[in-house]
Amino acid sequence: MSLIPDITEQLARARADLRLGVGVVFRAEGAFYLVLAAETLSAERLADVQALGGQPVLAITDHRARTLKAHAYDGDLARVEIPPDARLNWVLGVSDPADDLRTPMKGPLVCQRGGDAAAHRAALHLIKSARLLPAGLLIEVADPNFAAAHNLTELPLTQIMPALTAYHVLSPVVSARLPLSVSEAGRLHVFRPDDGGEEHYAVEIGRPDRSKPVLARLHSACFTGDLLGSLKCDCGPQLRGALAQMGQEGAGVLLYLNQEGRGIGLANKMRAYSLQDQGFDTVEANHRLGFEDDERDFRLGADILRRMGFSQIRLLTNNPAKIDMMQSCGLEVTERVPLKVGETLQNKDYLATKAKKSGHLL
Repeated sequence: MSLIPDITEQLARARADLRLGVGVVFRAEGAFYLVLAAETLSAERLADVQALGGQPVLAITDHRARTLKAHAYDGDLARVEIPPDARLNWVLGVSDPADDLRTPMKGPLVCQRGGDAAAHRAALHLIKSARLLPAGLLIEVADPNFAAAHNLTELPLTQIMPALTAYHVLSPVVSARLPLSVSEAGRLHVFRPDDGGEEHYAVEIGRPDRSKPVLARLHSACFTGDLLGSLKCDCGPQLRGALAQMGQEGAGVLLYLNQEGRGIGLANKMRAYSLQDQGFDTVEANHRLGFEDDERDFRLGADILRRMGFSQIRLLTNNPAKIDMMQSCGLEVTERVPLKVGETLQNKDYLATKAKKSGHLL
């Protein structure tokens, strides 16, 4: 029946539940797992979980496990057993690196080995997609009616990872004329993904010839740099510099992709900033939080450009990964156009880290 939500729609509902601190249930073959996000966990719900019996675990990524000197027996994650007397501050202390330097001794941490970690892996991917700290509390429950009894969203485990890792198609919503300071011949296009995620935008300058390479920029949203003029990054100057160059040439497309903080979201980006204030560089901060160096999906940009009728681009970027991704998605990058602007006293170390660890051509 078409009124029944499919797995993509169920995952959107599950993300909202986790952000509210509500649990979801994964249904596996012969097993059921209650999942809660550590970041939004309350003391009352932790006590309710502990009252269920069994052994609750805290799933964390291998990056976070290395920071805590915990054993990631499952390769990409660790299943840390939650002690019977653990309280909420213990769960948050293991999940959040904010106080690592002040209270470095979190253990001893006992990590499970053996058995299937598929539910824990799916939980971390789902929690990440909700832009929360990548740490989840899981406990196996015996009652097959547990989700219905507690009015919780239930998801089939075998379908979660394929749906989370699949590319979700962007559809055009609307476009309208938008005169800009760099060009009165501006137009804004809005695109929406079919998974209920954030919308993305394309700013078209002039009337680019679809038969020729278009000057294009993939710009990830940066609230602090683009809107507030932050000196910690070069995003604002890059945004304005790219638009100015397109205005000077009379044509171009700037894609504004809502992937704040290299895809980890604004709250986690601010957590990373706090860690940078403690002396960690941008990559180290991401790893301490449990994230990869870069969680963005550049396929979004290629999809939008193709939908707008472009097959060849002159890419405004200092990041070779963007060139490789565009070409792997079927777009021909005829030229890399450097965009070296915005270095400040406050961001010179950040830019040096991007060059050294992420291969940016600065």
